[in-house]
Amino acid sequence: RALFAEYAAELADPEQRRLYEEEVAALERERGVEVRFVHPAAGYVLRTSQAGSRRCYLNVCSNPHVEAPQARPEPGGHRWALPYSLAPGREELGRGGQRRLIYDVVFHPAALRLAARSARFRRLLSDTALEAVERHCSVQLDRANATVLRGTKYKGVPQAPVIRTPLPGGAPPPPADGDSPLPPF
Repeated sequence: RALFAEYAAELADPEQRRLYEEEVAALERERGVEVRFVHPAAGYVLRTSQAGSRRCYLNVCSNPHVEAPQARPEPGGHRWALPYSLAPGREELGRGGQRRLIYDVVFHPAALRLAARSARFRRLLSDTALEAVERHCSVQLDRANATVLRGTKYKGVPQAPVIRTPLPGGAPPPPADGDSPLPPF
């Protein structure tokens, strides 16, 4: 138990997390890829169900690494481009031991500021988040009963997905001996 408690404390230590992220970034840079960790900042939570029966939560979050929203004027209004980052869904235990699915949809902080000022923009942001999860995770969500949880900014334990961008010049050639400790890119 003592070793497990020590391991859990090490995982929770921000200094250890920073070292881990630096090491991962250095290894990926050697492979010709730039890595940025997307730490989601809490925004608001949508509660819905998946496949009509399984409780599901969408954390609508923000991070400055995601591109800012852009509006293009069109006849009758504006057309918004809302870039986002979607973390893979994860299963966590809720109260009473019930399993729940959690998805993080990360937008630029400016998008959440606009959503806080306008109910119409919040609906647009929520619809975009629901559509993103349905399209990329191949699930069917109950859009009609999706509600914003009041007083809740984030569900579950935050996890930082990564954004990988190829570096100019591409990946370096593999070692001649073929005994690389890293899997192929």
